[in-house]
Amino acid sequence: MRHLKGGFKLGRNPSHRKSLLRNLTASLIEKNRIETTLAKAKAVRPIVEKMITIGKTGTLANKRRALAYLYKRETTHLLFGEVAPRFMDRNGGYTRIIKTDFRKGDGAEMAIIEFVDYNFEPKSKKAKAKKK
Repeated sequence: MRHLKGGFKLGRNPSHRKSLLRNLTASLIEKNRIETTLAKAKAVRPIVEKMITIGKTGTLANKRRALAYLYKRETTHLLFGEVAPRFMDRNGGYTRIIKTDFRKGDGAEMAIIEFVDYNFEPKSKKAKAKKK
């Protein structure tokens, strides 16, 4: 029986899954918006939310906790310097998941995960005409 065996398996062994989630978390912190499958987006959301909560307090211990998870010093500096301060007045719900189309190759349901304060400005034809 699978009682209390929740969580996202993602069809991977534990070490591969941990590495995947770390990389997705780092990518989201660096780029503010990533496109991935819906299952991966749902799996990475609680981790990113916890990292931002850690980043809201700038203590040395929390910086070390974030660095131990993210591995990259630049990403940790970005988390504590730019990303977390944007959400100081917010008590949670830092990310949103937007469902998109299905992937062409295998039909997997795709989604965009982004921070709620992300401002997407599509390139318009008028802006291209002005540059010319």
